Parts: sequence; structure tokens; C-alpha cells
Amino acid sequence: MKISTSTYYNPPKKNHAVRDFNDAQLRDEIEAIQTDFPYAGYRTVQTYLFRRKGGLYNGKKIRRIMGKYGLQVIIRRAFVRTTDFEHRLPVYPNLIRGMTITGINQVWVSDITYVRIATGFVYVAIILDVFSRRIIGWVISKSLNRTFTLEALRMAIMLRNPPPGAIHHSDKGVQYACYDYIEILNQHNFRISMSRSGNPYDNAFAESFMKTLKKEEVYLWEYESFIDVAERIPYFIEQVYNRQRVHSAIGYLPPVWSSKLLFSDNKRRKELGHINLKISATSPT
Repeated sequence: MKISTSTYYNPPKKNHAVRDFNDAQLRDEIEAIQTDFPYAGYRTVQTYLFRRKGGLYNGKKIRRIMGKYGLQVIIRRAFVRTTDFEHRLPVYPNLIRGMTITGINQVWVSDITYVRIATGFVYVAIILDVFSRRIIGWVISKSLNRTFTLEALRMAIMLRNPPPGAIHHSDKGVQYACYDYIEILNQHNFRISMSRSGNPYDNAFAESFMKTLKKEEVYLWEYESFIDVAERIPYFIEQVYNRQRVHSAIGYLPPVWSSKLLFSDNKRRKELGHINLKISATSPT
């Protein structure tokens, strides 16, 4: 009997019905993850699958399933200018462009965004530690005045007690250039850094968080009032973003986990300490 040699080596193909069933099961698991993290890409989905299910999942298979069922993430790179640059207050040069960051509390970045409600807008200001990606200060306000950003700054300083020489980076908006804000920075021996006017890439890390906030929280809810925003945004920042959402740049850990490891675990601190973040004009992750 003449049988091709390849017959002995080629495994039989899986039944299409079995493959479709397995694909559908994995699709359901991916959709469950994307319910909590709507803009998770296939690498992030792979991490969550491992943590939730405990098994190893092939990245190529996850990408195939996401493509098959239309679960891919569509990234829209759009920037909105919301800050008042028309002032005569002193401004500062950009100190972080091209800088390499090797640990927490070396560079903080700050930004402001707006959230639409039925009667107008609510404003959110944040401060983010670049190395750990953690939001360490935030505030929600009904008005875009010169002082509301001070609350986010005070919160961050109380949480982290930064060492002298830490860099605080922002845009050149009046909220960050005003005398009260600069005075607090000087009191705590910050080095002050500012972006070029109207260039969002100079503050890419803060802009990246704001896009995450909009896509994974704000756009999924129809806020009617200030109370709605005051209930949802803090939950997203503290419980979802800081404690659950993983980041590839910090070893697929949530920001709070990476911060705790850097403070408490010598071995992991050394491992994470080898992560060097090179800041360029277009490096939001």
C-alpha cells in the first residue's frame, strides 16, 4: 500500500465545529474583559486572561479571534486644546524632552480636561507619576479657575512627599503658570518644566491618560449632573485605572502594584529599576 511519507507526520486537522466552539468560548472571555476594559488590545487581553483564568493563551490566537469577531481596538489620535495660553505670566523650558526616567518621583506630569454634562461642563485636573503611571493627584471642579489645580498638586505632595529636584511638567496654561501654583512648586523644591504652546506631544503621558479616561469611562456614560461625574470619575481613577488597569511599560502591572513593589520589594525594585523610559516628542506610553 502506497502512503505518502507526510501522512505520518501531519496531524489530522481539527473538526471545524470544535474549532468554532473553542473560538466562541474565547470570544466570550475576551468580551467579558472588554466590558471592564473596552480599549484593551490583544496583549493586554492576554495578560487579563492569564490572571483571571490561570492558563496560557497564545497571542496570535487572541489576535485572530479579535479580528474574526470585530473586537479590535481602534485608536483615534485627536487632541483638543482646552487651556488658556493667553497670559503674561512667566513660563519655563521643557526639561523632560529626551530625558531617561529610572524611578518614581522623578517626573510628574499634569493636565486638565473637560467632561460634558447636561448643563455644561465639569473639569478634571490630574497629576501622574510617569515611571509608575499612577495618578497621584486629581480634582473635579465646576469652574476652570486658576486655583482648582492646586488641590490636585496638594494631594500628590501629601501622597508622595517628593524629594527635592523632582520635575513637575505641565503645559503653559494659566492654571499652571499662576503665582499660587508656582509658589507651591518652589516651596517643595520642584524643578519646573513646561510644554511648548499648543503642542500636546510635549505632554504625551498626561494626554495619554486623558484619552484613556475619555474612552474607557466618559464616553461610556451619559453624565447628567456634576454629582454623576463626582461619583464615577474618582472610582475610575482609583479603583480601575490605578489598581486594575495594566500597563505594558511597567511589566503589565497596575500602577499601584508597581508603586508598592518599588517601595517595598528589593528584588522587584531592582527589576523594575532597570526599566528606563526615554521621553521623546511622541512617546505617550
